[in-house]
Amino acid sequence: MKLGAYTACLHDRSLDETLKILGELGLNSAEINTGGFIGAPHLPIDDILTSPAAREDYLGRFAQAGITLTGLNVNGNPLNPDPLVGPRHAADLHRTIDLAALLGVKRVVTMSGLPGGHPGCTTANWVVNPWDSQWLDILDYQWTEVAVPFWKDIQARAADADVKICIEMHPHNLVFNPPTMQRLAEQTNATHIGAEMDPSHLFWQGIDPVAAVEHLGDLVFHAAAKDTRINDDNVRRFGVLDDRFTRVPADRNPLNLGGKNTLNEWPSRPSWQFVAVGRGHGEEFWVPFLRALHAIDPDMAVNIEHEDTELDQIEGLRQAAENLLAAARTAGV
Repeated sequence: MKLGAYTACLHDRSLDETLKILGELGLNSAEINTGGFIGAPHLPIDDILTSPAAREDYLGRFAQAGITLTGLNVNGNPLNPDPLVGPRHAADLHRTIDLAALLGVKRVVTMSGLPGGHPGCTTANWVVNPWDSQWLDILDYQWTEVAVPFWKDIQARAADADVKICIEMHPHNLVFNPPTMQRLAEQTNATHIGAEMDPSHLFWQGIDPVAAVEHLGDLVFHAAAKDTRINDDNVRRFGVLDDRFTRVPADRNPLNLGGKNTLNEWPSRPSWQFVAVGRGHGEEFWVPFLRALHAIDPDMAVNIEHEDTELDQIEGLRQAAENLLAAARTAGV
């Protein structure tokens, strides 16, 4: 099993400095962004697409640092009905599959995306509880008319490239839990589409990530190490579906390269929040989680995703790495 980090949190550092930091933390795996919400701060896309020498040099920098490039990440909304967003994110995903094939990287991480609620709609529409038939009508349109044709094409592209597409089960997407992950795989006859197992988004939905891994089995291709702290007192008052977020202008979002408000401010007393590995759940979770992943694929990559707003770049990575490595030693993986 390879343990590493998704490097978006070090977007302001050079690639070589980023790899050095990962190595100093005892990590041996890296996941690099290639488009979507964030862009590609650590990958020269045009050079990689056109130059064998550039590809050799790029991979050589990882080898020299003792780090394996285990995944390319292109999280975005390729089904967004906004004509300025959806087509661009879809093109980024297509291109990332090509990049992965050229670099010999076998895992591409992304999101399923979220369409509008009807033809001609320009705003994405997330249906959470379809207890009324109008919501089922929306879901039928989103899946049958938009998502399934798109993802059948991605399945074909990924199979041709011998690349596995790893869907992060993320709320505000059609695929946000194990049943929707299975639905996408079944309706696209997928052999090269499966799950990126990120426990952070499952915790606050009340899902046990270990049970989810065991339920999905071979559909789990890749994993993220990100924790969630459930603030029980706040949950009792506000619930987990909390709308007390406020807007943050794009110029205050360092990762926003699309010119829109893509980051919102968390409420002062959140029901739950993303934290570094070990700051929401201890080894009693992380040890069996790693063992469950290892049982599916002993070579699976588990990459830290640092979004703990209480810790800076390096301290958040350091704490996550220490706790993840300790759990791996206890798990024997």
